[in-house]
Formats: sequence, C-alpha cells, structure tokens
Amino acid sequence: MSDKPNVPEAESEDELTIPVNVPADEDSEPTIPEELPILPLRGVVVYPQTVIPLTVGQPRSIKLVDEVVGGERLVGLVTARDPDLETPGPDDIYNVGTLASIHRLFRAPDGTIRMLVQGIARIEVDEITATEPYLKARVHALPEGVEESLEVEALTRNVVQMFTRLAELVPSIPGELITSALNVDDALQLAYAIATYVRIDLEEAQALLELESIEAKLRRLMSILSKELEVLELGRKIQTEAQSEMEKVQREYYLREQLKAIQRELGEGDEQAVEVDEFRQKIAESDMPDEARKEAERELDRLSKLPTAAAEYGVIRTYLDWLTSLPWNKRTEDNLDIAHAREVLDQDHYGLKDIKERILEYLAVRKLRLDRADEIETEEVTDMIRRERVGAILCFVGPPGVGKTSLGASIARAVNRKFTRMSLGGVRDEAEIRGFRRTYIGAMPGRLIQTLRRVESRNPIIMLDEIDKLGRDFRGDPASALLEVLDPEQNSEFRDHYLDVPFDLSEAIFITTANELDPIPGPLRDRMEIIQLSGYTEQEKIAIAQQYLVPRQIRENGLRAEEAELTDDALQILIRDYTREAGVRTLEREIGRALRKIVTRIAEGKTEKVNIDAKTVRELLGKPRYGYREELEERTDHPGVATGLAWTPFGGDVLFIEATEFPSGKGGFQYTGHLGEVMQESARIALSYIRSKATDLGIDSAYFDKHEIHLHVPAGAVPKDGPSAGVTMAVALASLLTGQPVRSNVAMTGEITLRGQVLPVGGVKDKVLAAHRLGVDTVIIPKKNENDLDDLPEEIRSQLHFVLVDQIDSALDAALVNGLVEHNPVHSEV
Repeated sequence: MSDKPNVPEAESEDELTIPVNVPADEDSEPTIPEELPILPLRGVVVYPQTVIPLTVGQPRSIKLVDEVVGGERLVGLVTARDPDLETPGPDDIYNVGTLASIHRLFRAPDGTIRMLVQGIARIEVDEITATEPYLKARVHALPEGVEESLEVEALTRNVVQMFTRLAELVPSIPGELITSALNVDDALQLAYAIATYVRIDLEEAQALLELESIEAKLRRLMSILSKELEVLELGRKIQTEAQSEMEKVQREYYLREQLKAIQRELGEGDEQAVEVDEFRQKIAESDMPDEARKEAERELDRLSKLPTAAAEYGVIRTYLDWLTSLPWNKRTEDNLDIAHAREVLDQDHYGLKDIKERILEYLAVRKLRLDRADEIETEEVTDMIRRERVGAILCFVGPPGVGKTSLGASIARAVNRKFTRMSLGGVRDEAEIRGFRRTYIGAMPGRLIQTLRRVESRNPIIMLDEIDKLGRDFRGDPASALLEVLDPEQNSEFRDHYLDVPFDLSEAIFITTANELDPIPGPLRDRMEIIQLSGYTEQEKIAIAQQYLVPRQIRENGLRAEEAELTDDALQILIRDYTREAGVRTLEREIGRALRKIVTRIAEGKTEKVNIDAKTVRELLGKPRYGYREELEERTDHPGVATGLAWTPFGGDVLFIEATEFPSGKGGFQYTGHLGEVMQESARIALSYIRSKATDLGIDSAYFDKHEIHLHVPAGAVPKDGPSAGVTMAVALASLLTGQPVRSNVAMTGEITLRGQVLPVGGVKDKVLAAHRLGVDTVIIPKKNENDLDDLPEEIRSQLHFVLVDQIDSALDAALVNGLVEHNPVHSEV
C-alpha cells in the first residue's frame, strides 16, 4: 500500500502535498488545443478530478513544462506501457490518458521541476504529430457521464465500506484524506480518488481509466480492493501471531526468572539445577567407561551454563538422556544348565539338530570357562593384541518357513537372555545402523543402540532378520556398517555416530537370518558362522504339524482339543497334494483352512466333533493343487523329457527339461525357458557331447545336419541359471535321439564337461528333499557329492536309491528305460 505514486520520469516528492480530490467544475469545459503536448508518465496513471504531485527531470520533459506554463498550462498525461523505458516513444504509450492542468511548480537545485497537476478529463490520442522536441498529438475528449441507479449506489456503498476497512489496515493513509474521499457525492470522482490512494498494478490502473461506464469502474475497483484487503488482513494476522509468540516467550522468560528468585528465597534449587543434579547422579550410577563418563560430564557442564530456553539446551539434554539410560553394565545371568537348554530347544522346535548342537556347545564353553576362571586368570597371556571372545555371531541360512526367526526367541529362552529382533529387509541407509550425527536436527542413535536401551541389557540375543535383503543407495551401504557390528575383534568398541563414544557389543549373541548367501557381501559373510537349514522331510512335517501347528490352529480358531483331530494320513495328503514347500507355512495355512470349515459346521450345529482323515481333507479342501508322482508319470512318458533337480532360495525344486526335433534344411539348435548364460552353455555342452557319442547311441552322424533340435525348460517366466542341469539336459537329448523314455522314478543333477565327466554341485540336500516330496525313488548325483548324503535324514536315505556317477554314460545307463544297450539306429537318413 502506498500513498504516493512511484514514477521515474514524474516522481513524487515528500515535501509536496499528497493527492487531493478536486470537484469537477461543470460550468467550465476546457478547450483542448488542436495539438496537445504529451508528457509520458512512467509507473503511474493520473485520473480526472484528482490532484497529484509530479517531478520531471528529463530535458525534453523540462522543455515541455517550460513552454506549457507560459500558455494555457494544459498537458496530456499518458502512461508508458513499460515503466523501465527511459524515453518512451509514440508506440510505447497507451492511447487513453488524462488532460491535466499544471497548478504550481518549483525548480529544485538539482535541475528537476516539481509540480502539482490536476486531472481534468479523459482523452484519447488520435495521432502523434511531433516527437521533437517533445511528443505532441491530436486528441479528443472521452466524456464520462454520471449514472444514477440503485446498482451504482449499492456498488458505491460497498466500495466506501471496503476502502474504510483498508484504511484501518494502512496507518500511512491520513485521516483527512479518508474523510474527504468518503464525503464525495459523485460516484465517478469517488472511484478515481480511491484508485489514486490504493496499491494497483499499472495495467489494472490503466484498465480502470479506459473503462467506459461508472458501474464497470466500480466493479473493477471492488475486485482490486477485495484482493488488497485479503493481502493486508493476512499480513496483519501473521504479524499478530508473531507478536503473540514473542510476547509468550518473553512472558515465560519473566515467569521463569521470577520462579528462580522465589526458589532462591525459599532455599530451593531451580528447575535447571535440579535437572543437572539428576543427570549428575545418573552418570555416577550408570557405571560408564571412562571415555563415556568424561564426555557425559563435559556435556553436563555445558548444560548447566545454558539458559533453558536455548535451542542447544534441548539437544544436550536429549544426548545426556541417551547416555545415562544405556545398559553400560547391566546384563542378565546366563542359565548354563545344558539339560534345561536341550529340553527348551526340543520343546520349541522339532529337528534342527545342527543349530541345537551349536547352542549347547556355546553353553558348555561358557560353563567350563566360568568353572575354570581362576585357572585361566593365573595363566600367562601371550597374545596382547587379540581379545577374548565372549559372544557369538551366527548366520542361519535356509528356505522360508523352516523356523529361522523363531529359533532366536527359543535360544533366548533356553539361555535366559533377553531377545530382540531387527528386520533388515529393505534397509538402505547406513544411519539406520550407526545413527545420525548430532549436527543434524532431530538426530538420534541407530537401531542397535535403540534396541539395547529398550531391552536394558548389554548381553541380549539380537536377531538381524533378512540380512541378505539389505539395500544400498546414495545414503550409504548398511552392509558395510555391519562389518564392525558383526566382527568379534571390533564390536567391543562400537561407536554410534550419535553417541560418539564406544559401547561394548561383544557380550551380545548376534543371530542373522538369510534365504541365500550370494547377496551377502564376502567380507560380511566371512565374519559370521554359517549354519545351513534345509527343508523338512515328510515325516518331519507330520511330526511338526502334530506337535505345534495343529494345536496352535485349534486354539486360534476357537476349538477345543477334543472337537477336531487330524490323522497322520490326513496330514500326509495335505503335504503331498496341497503344498509343495521346504518349510511348513503353507501347511499351517491349509490346516487352518480345514479347521475353519469344521468351526463353521460346529457353529451351525451340524456336528460336535470331527476326525479329519484323508477322505475328509479332500471334502473340506476340494481338488488337490499338486500331484504326488502323477506329474512325474505324465511329464516323462514320452522320449525327450528328463526330471532335473534345482536349488532356489526357497528350497529345492524339480525341473522338467524337454527336447524335441523337426526336419530342417541346415540343422540347428535352440533353447528356451529364460535361461541364464551358464545354463545356455550347459545346453550347448550337452548337445556337443551327445553328437560326439552319436555312433555309440545309434544315431546317424548326418542326422544333425538335417534336423533342428529345440531344448526347453518350462516355467519360462522364471529366470534360471547354473551348471547343475547339465546331466539332465544330456539325458533329455539322448532320450529324444534314441527314442527311449526316461524312467519316471528317476531325477538327477550334476554338471558335465565336454569329455563327459560329471562334476559336483551344491544344494544336494535340498534337491534330494525336493525329489522325495515329488515321489521320486531314484536320484542320480555326482560321485564327488557322496559326502553330502551324510547330511540327509536316515529316513530319506532308507527310502531313496542313489546312483553315484562320475561319467555321463553312467547317468544315461541309469536314466533311460533300456539303458546303454545295443540297439538299431533310431534316426537314420534314407
């Protein structure tokens, strides 16, 4: 809001009178000269019936004024389109302006002329007749009639009301101007007077002058006043809120000072002193290491010297609160009763022999070290660099649903330690592990320190779940941050970025879980003790279901134990026909689905108790989702199809590799099924070996030049890679070219070479378990994987027949229906 126009060529002056309203003289009509001097205005519009001070300083404008004051003192005031243009030309000014009379002028010492002009009437430029020494033009008057109607009267009242509100918000508008403006009876004069006082954009001001009817002018002015009122009222609101906030802060400061004075008079400490004393006591009781204690005392001294209203006060207070609430020397006492631990582990989980043995070994070592502590202390320490390790860092790797996560809670219960779990899946920020530096607003420690504060123990069992699913981006690499945490040589002095003092993590037991090892960086994997968990066998799943899954689902579905019972045959049907997994999660869901249908029958009063057997399972759950052996027999009853075994992060799986051939003029070989580069190489090696053995297999050597062979691995949407399908591909090709089907009860795995050797592969246990789930009774594996059979449960070894091969010929002999026997060529050229 401004009460003075801002015009570079016709500038306002502080000592001049501000604009005033001049009533129109209806009796005297000014005579417009044939050629009227034109004074361009920059940044201001002069309206008729108003008086406004102007300052001119350009030589041509001064010359214009000098010549005009010697005559009739009439001049055309026309606004320039661009206010930044120093010397507006004929094309740079608007067509509509105001005829004005120069009333008074004053020559300033700096050479400028300050004058008071009065707007008389609107004019429109018809033609520019001269540009030198200044602009002259022929113009004609644009008369404006006074409209008298109820609408004009209503608009006038609204404009007056809005201007009154606006004047209250702008202290710079003098009261006499408001009074004079409101006493104007002429609506047109009122519109021009108010337009002169308020802040208006140049285009808006010119548009207001050019409007023909008084009604249109008043409506446009109302719109301008409304917008200006909104801006001013919002500014007033912001200013009031800011002032209120300042007054509130000052009031609180005065009250606190008064409270301190009162407390001093009463002999009591003030609030800040009490808080400082509390922190001092907490520091003394926390049993911190020396470095942490010195840092806490230094920050406490800073806190005692700061006013409570300071921003730094809250930051230091929060930091001290974290330091004093950590379990620097708090720990739980281990229960080293090995028999008790074995009982708890067996009670919570079925099987998992390797993990249970590792936990019992840890307890046995702890027990023996405590029993022989006196002897160990008297022994001479020869290694001055490496410290003694107290905790353990384990990594459970296995498919989903085998109990990796629940094992952590079971181990904590067995050894009487507190348990906490951190999910690392999708974590991409290093600060999640190591915290944020205190220089950031809202900084806080990492999740490890937060976890220790929550469990209030320095030796808990910390489970880092899904460590193979850590991410990384521009914020850092969390896997690299974990190198210090999971290194027993370094984690005794773990430094969180927020605390910036060492905290001992060496007594904690870290258990990480993963579905596969490959995504875990090598240096991190090297710091952990890897324990592999394979899928469960059919008998293990039945035992787990009877001991854990069925009772839990009965409870969760509101049944009593005597109202529902699942037989082993029913569970076997569920495992074989309705699930195909390494773990038991889907099995539990299927058990729950069957029990919910029983719950519905009981709720409807149709039955009181149900014994679920194999027949009842099919009635409750409908048609089987999978087949047991049926799929094997259906897929392998034609030559060219072999059953292979694969490993996935979700356990072992079965692959059916298919081959077909068709006549072609130049021969060829293609493979499909979303195969990776290594698997493509295995396919080419298999074909090359079969071609090299064509004579032994009874295949015409010219056959490959006139037939194209196509090898396909179904489930084409799933990426596949790895060398272990080499044996299966070779058997599928041999089956196709010899016309012999592959035995439906045989599955195989192994890498092959061009010389026909069978090399060892990984994941044998998971692959064999997958074969057993599908109903296979004979498995062909590399001879060098014979030691892996020791990891299989005795029940699996007793139910399966293993063929150990070191040459592909042995695999062909065991897999093909007729083996490698003398036979006539199947494919021959006529």
